[in-house]
Amino acid sequence: MSGQAKPVRLLRNLNAKIAAVPMILTTLVVFVGGTIWTVVYSFTDSKLLPRLRWVGLDQYERLWSTDLWNMAINNLLFFGVMSMTFTISIGFLLAVLMDQKIRFEDTFRTIMLYPFALSFIVTGLVWQWILDPGMGLQEVVRRMGWETFSFDPLHDADTVLYGLLIAGLWQGTGFTMCLMLAGLRGIDDDIWKAARVDGIPRWKTYLFVVVPMMRPVFITTLVLVAAGIIKLYDLVVAQTNGNPGNASQMPAMYVYRYMFTAQNLGQGFAASTMMLLSVLIVLIPWAYLEFGGKKRG
Repeated sequence: MSGQAKPVRLLRNLNAKIAAVPMILTTLVVFVGGTIWTVVYSFTDSKLLPRLRWVGLDQYERLWSTDLWNMAINNLLFFGVMSMTFTISIGFLLAVLMDQKIRFEDTFRTIMLYPFALSFIVTGLVWQWILDPGMGLQEVVRRMGWETFSFDPLHDADTVLYGLLIAGLWQGTGFTMCLMLAGLRGIDDDIWKAARVDGIPRWKTYLFVVVPMMRPVFITTLVLVAAGIIKLYDLVVAQTNGNPGNASQMPAMYVYRYMFTAQNLGQGFAASTMMLLSVLIVLIPWAYLEFGGKKRG
């Protein structure tokens, strides 16, 4: 009976499985094949065109001895830590406020989620205008009477990353809020009733009961935010283009510069391979926690 059941299970939803074949083949050829091709050619001295002349780890040694790459990595680490901390914290607080069954909740949720529907190019340009000292926030405040007010983060190497952070938070916080709100709405009402009966303050219920129960939501949100930060490119290009003085350079911009401007494919492939490794460092622990734990259970 078990031998007959296996072919029957394989034939279930046959049309859907056949329809998925082109997508699977495309993914294997374009994504997996392109990834392997990139990693292989990162060990060559490819310049304008790819060529299989092996140089071992020379491209990686040159990569990590380049000041521009190290600056890009430092910028990414700073921006990543700040962005993940504030995005998740603010998103959770907004979700808690939305979870109070407020009036016009759907309207507020739509308003908060709307920036996420915009491309990073649009977000970068909008915030470039808002933070522009000649026509943005600084000029508006000065016209209101505070003529000594100064706020120009995008033209100062010490504060430019904060200007990028503001734009990133504006776009990503609404999405994080929706993920957190979905997790909060999944909490059983009996837990809230038991907390009220026991006289536990609401903030303690959130902190010591709800947050631990939402661990999978926090992990998934962290992975999504981190993966987006690692490949950050278009927001920086639209808002600062890596300026002033390369103070807002990111690894993805380094890859683009060496592959399409400096015509050094080998160096660009090495940098993109390091970015791929960073994504895997984020995804593998998440996959283990999500699927390995369930399998053990």
